[in-house]
Amino acid sequence: MSQDNNDDNKNGNRINAKPLLVWVILIGLVALLVNYSAPAGNSVQQLGVGQVLSLAQEKKIKTLTVRPDPSAGSDSWYQLSGELEVKGAGPEDKARFAAAGRVTEKEFESLRGAVAKDAFKEVPAQTGFTMFLYNVLPTLLISGIVLFMMYRFLKNANRGAMQFAKSRARLNANETEGTTFKDVAGCDEAKEEVKEIVDFLKDPKRFTKMGATIPKGILMVGPPGTGKTLLARAVAGEAKVPFLSISGSDFVEMFVGVGAARVRDTFEQARKLAPCIIFIDEIDAVGRQRGAGVGGGNDEREQTLNSLLVEMDGFDGQAGVIVIGATNRADVLDQALLRPGRFDRQVYVDLPDLKGREAVLAVHAKRFQLGASVDLNRVARITTGMSGADLANLLNEGALHAGRRNRDKVEMSDIEEARDKIAYGRERRRAMDEEDRRSTAYHEAGHAIVQAVIDDGTMPLHKVTILPRGRALGMAMFLPKKDILGYSKVRLLSYICTAMAGRIGEKVVTGDISNGASSDIKQATRMARQMVCDWGMSELGPISYNENSDTIFLGREISRTQSHSDETARRIDEAVSKIVSEQYTRAEKIIAENSDAHRKVAEALLEHETLDGVHVMEILKTGSMQTPIVGTPVPNLVREPIAPGTEPEAGTQTSPNPA
Repeated sequence: MSQDNNDDNKNGNRINAKPLLVWVILIGLVALLVNYSAPAGNSVQQLGVGQVLSLAQEKKIKTLTVRPDPSAGSDSWYQLSGELEVKGAGPEDKARFAAAGRVTEKEFESLRGAVAKDAFKEVPAQTGFTMFLYNVLPTLLISGIVLFMMYRFLKNANRGAMQFAKSRARLNANETEGTTFKDVAGCDEAKEEVKEIVDFLKDPKRFTKMGATIPKGILMVGPPGTGKTLLARAVAGEAKVPFLSISGSDFVEMFVGVGAARVRDTFEQARKLAPCIIFIDEIDAVGRQRGAGVGGGNDEREQTLNSLLVEMDGFDGQAGVIVIGATNRADVLDQALLRPGRFDRQVYVDLPDLKGREAVLAVHAKRFQLGASVDLNRVARITTGMSGADLANLLNEGALHAGRRNRDKVEMSDIEEARDKIAYGRERRRAMDEEDRRSTAYHEAGHAIVQAVIDDGTMPLHKVTILPRGRALGMAMFLPKKDILGYSKVRLLSYICTAMAGRIGEKVVTGDISNGASSDIKQATRMARQMVCDWGMSELGPISYNENSDTIFLGREISRTQSHSDETARRIDEAVSKIVSEQYTRAEKIIAENSDAHRKVAEALLEHETLDGVHVMEILKTGSMQTPIVGTPVPNLVREPIAPGTEPEAGTQTSPNPA
C-alpha cells in the first residue's frame, strides 16, 4: 500500500480510539455532576427554620450550610441544609435535612454559636452566572459531547466505507533499491526474458524509435519456491522504478463491487507513479476462467477479472505501467487474460538445474557460517528436484542441526542430515521388538539388493536403514547421480522391480506377507498404469487412455467423455497386472540368486541399523564389508534426493518413483 494509504490507516486507528476516550470522560462528568447535585445516603427531610434552631440548641446538627435566597425577595431569607447526628447508627447513616425561611440576625448568630465552627458553612448567594453554570452549562456540555461523537462516528463510517474500496497494494520503493539480478540465481533464462523490461524502462526511446512497444504484462509461471516474486522485485530494482505488490486474493471480498474498485484504485496509483511495476502474486485467485464450475461461476470474482482486463488493455492506455503476474496454475487462467496486449508473454521459472542450484546456494550461503567441509557443488548434486526456497530451508535446517550439536560452524554432515530430514522425515527412535526389526531389515535388504543388481549407474543406492524416518519404519534410498529429464521403459520396469523386492525379501524370512509393502505396491501400480495409459509402453500401443481423468472445479468447464470402451478398460487392467507380475517374478529371481548377500545385508542392518550404499555393494561383490562404518557418510558417495512422490506411509518402506 502507498505511504498515503498507510498514513490514512494510522489516522483511522487513532480516530477509532478517540470515541472510547470521549465516552470515559462523559461518564466521569455525569458521575461528578450526580455526586455533586444528588444527596447520598438517606432522603432529605424538609424542616422548618424553628426546628433547625431547636436541633442546633440540642447539639444534634452535625453540619450546617447557610445560603442566602435572593429569589424570595428578602435579605433575611435563607436556605438551610446539612446533616443531623443519628444516635446508634454507623458512620454512613446520616439524616440530611433542608429548610427555607426567614432568619433574623439574632437567630443567625444563635445558629453560628450552636454549631461547631468547622461544621458551619456560609455560602454566598447564587448569581445568574452561577445558576447558569450549575444548571445550563452541564446540559450544554453533555449535548455538545453527544453531537461531537455523532459527527465523528458518521465521518469515520463514511471514511471507512471509502477506504474499504481502496487498493491494498504495497509500495516497496525502498526495498527494491537493494534487489537486483545479482540476488536472483538458478533461472538464467527467465532473467534474460525480463531484462528487456528493464532496458525499456531505462531507455524507452531505444525501442520506440523503431515502432516497438514494450509488453504490457509478463506472466511468470513455475512451481512454488522458484523465485518468481524475487525476480519481479529484481526487475523493479534494476530499473529503479516503484514496485506495487498485491496478492490476487486481496481483490476479492464479501461485498459486491469491492474487488473491481480495488483494481481501478491500484492502477490509478500506478499511473501517478509511472513508470511503475504492478506485481500480482497468485493471480489465479482472481483470474480464473469465467463461467466455469457448478452454478456458472462467481459473479463478484468475474467482475473483478473484467475490471482487470479493461485496466490492462482497454480504451484508456496504461503508458508506463507494466503488470507482472505470478502463478503455478496458468492452465486455469482466463484466455482473455493471456492474449497479447495483456500478458504478452509467459516466462517459465523452472526448478534449478545442477548449475542453478549451486548458484542459489552461493547466494543463500552468505548469511551462514559454513565450515571447510561444506562443498556447495556437492550440496547441489545431492539436492536434485529442490527449488530455491527448498535450498534456503536446507541450509537453515543444517544450521539448526549444527546449533543443536553446539558447533560454531555448519559442517557437511549437518547439511546431509538436514537433506535426509527434509526428504524423508526426521529420524525417530521407535520401540520395535526383535521380530519387527528382523522383518523390516529383510524387507529393506530386498530393496537394496535388487536395486544394486539392476542399476545401470544412474540411480545408485544411497543408504538403507531400519531406523524409522517420518512415517516409515525403514527405507532404502536410491538417489540419481544427475538431473533426470526423462525415463525409459527399461528404467521404469527396474523401479517397479525394486519396489516389489521389499515384500519378497520380507517373505523369505517370515514365510508370510504383511501390510508393510502397501506404499511400494501403490507406487508400482501407479507407475505401471501410467506406462499403459499415459506413456504407451505396453502391447496396447501408443494411445492415451486418461483423457477423462482431470479433476473438475479447477476453473474449466465440466465435461466428461468416455475415451475408451469397457473392453479396452479390461485390457488396460490386464496390461497393468502383467507388468507388475512380471517384475515381481523378476525380483524373486534376483533375490534367490543373491540370497547369501541378501541375508548378510539384513544381518548387518540388525547390527548397525544403517548401511551406506558402498557397504551393500561390497557385500554383494565380495561377501563382506570392507569399509568401516562411521558416524558420517562415506565422503566419495554421490548423493541425490529421491524423486518426487515417494512420501512413505505408516508402516511402509520407501522406493523410487519417477512419476
